[in-house]
Amino acid sequence: MASKLLTRRLVVGGCVALLGCNPGADLAPLPAYVPGNYRLGPGDQVRVITFGEEHLTGEFRVDDQGRVALPLLGAVDAAGRTPKELETEIAAGLDRGDYLRNPHVTVEVVAYRPIFVLGEINKPGQYPYQPGMTFLTGVAVAGGFTYRAIQDYASVVRTINGKASEGLIVQSSFLAPGDVMKVLERRF
Repeated sequence: MASKLLTRRLVVGGCVALLGCNPGADLAPLPAYVPGNYRLGPGDQVRVITFGEEHLTGEFRVDDQGRVALPLLGAVDAAGRTPKELETEIAAGLDRGDYLRNPHVTVEVVAYRPIFVLGEINKPGQYPYQPGMTFLTGVAVAGGFTYRAIQDYASVVRTINGKASEGLIVQSSFLAPGDVMKVLERRF
């Protein structure tokens, strides 16, 4: 009878497995995030420096439409662009509008979109993103795992090009700004 119990298959949350199947095991791995390929999005704060033009230099937030409101140029699309691409767009706009000749513009990210850490951790909530942040560093800033946590993987909802996708990441996976990570509860 014990062997029948051990070989019995269960269906739990779409997961077909032997007894002990953990939540989230039926999710596909999330595509890897490469920190060097950072693309701006709503909520990011950038510093725009226009050499020799103090009135065109300042800190600006990417709004919910993905735009940055700049002096002289108005709303400039920023979402989905790298900081370098935004530099080029701003410089071209200033040159095209005959505001400046050969403007030298630099864009740097001052504050990234936050990450959100939920589930089986000690201090769930919103935390500032830092470049190079991994699943484990995200858990560390959120106070560590609870005793019920699955520590090998987590579920993450990530928005890419305006589309939210959910998948699994492992401890060494990089987090992206805006990620919502849920540390799942293991079954005993």
